[in-house]
Amino acid sequence: MLDAARVRQELEALRPAAVYHCAGHARVADSWYDTAKPLAGNVLTTHHLLDGLRRAGCASRVIIPGSATVYAGSDAPHREDSPIAPSSPYAVSKLAQEQLGLRAVLEDGLGVIVTRPFNHVGARQSPAFAVSGMTRQIVAIERGELEPVIHVGNLDTARDITDVRDTVRAYALLMERGLAGTVYNIASGVARTMRMVLDALIERSRVPVTIEVDSSRLRPHDDVILVGDASRLRETTGWAPQISFDRMLDDLFDYWRRRRPL
Repeated sequence: MLDAARVRQELEALRPAAVYHCAGHARVADSWYDTAKPLAGNVLTTHHLLDGLRRAGCASRVIIPGSATVYAGSDAPHREDSPIAPSSPYAVSKLAQEQLGLRAVLEDGLGVIVTRPFNHVGARQSPAFAVSGMTRQIVAIERGELEPVIHVGNLDTARDITDVRDTVRAYALLMERGLAGTVYNIASGVARTMRMVLDALIERSRVPVTIEVDSSRLRPHDDVILVGDASRLRETTGWAPQISFDRMLDDLFDYWRRRRPL
C-alpha cells in the first residue's frame, strides 16, 4: 500500500465496487517512538488508495476504519460531533486518514464512509495489545512457561470494548447502508477499567497469579476514559453488539489455550 504505482496498477485491474481499507499501523504505544510508521501506514496508504480509485474512475464504496482516539478527553460518551483533540501521533494519523476520506467524497465522488471504532478485542489478536497480551501471559503461567506474575501497564484507564466480530459486522452493515461522507462510532457504550478487565481474566485462570506493574508498558499519555455513543450507527443499520463481554474473554482464552507454542 506504500507503493503508489503498484496500488494504481492493482486498482485499475480489479476495479472494485467495495473496499474495506484495513491496512495500516494499529499500535498507539509505538507511535511516540516512531512517528513515521503511523503517518506512512495510515495516511500515505489511504492517499494511495483514494488517489488510485480516482485515477481508475472507480465509483467505489470505501470503509475507512478510523479510531476513537481522535476524540478529546471526556467522561461522557463521545458522539460523532464531540470535540476532537488527538493526543498521540497515532491519533493524529487517524484523524488525517479520515479527513482524506471525507475530502474524496466531496472532490472525487467516492462513496467513503468513515468509522471511529472504540477498542475491539478477539481471538487471534496480537499479544502486543493489552487484553490479548494479558490473556496470553495467564495461559503461559498455567503451562508453567512463566513465573506466576502478570506484567501490566496502567490499569486505571477505562475503555469501551467490543468483540471484533461485532465491529466487523458493523463495517459490513455500513458498507450496505451507510451514508457516504458520514462518520460512525462503533461502540458498546460501556466503559470498563483495565483493572476490571484483568480481574475478569484472572477469574478464568486455572492457577493463582499476582499482578506487577511494568513501567515499560506505560504510555506517555493515556486518556482516563474513552467510551462511545453508537446511536447513529444503530439508527442507520440496526446494529447492536451481539457477543457478550464474557463470551469474548472465554473465546480469547480458548484461542490461546489451543495455541502451541505461545
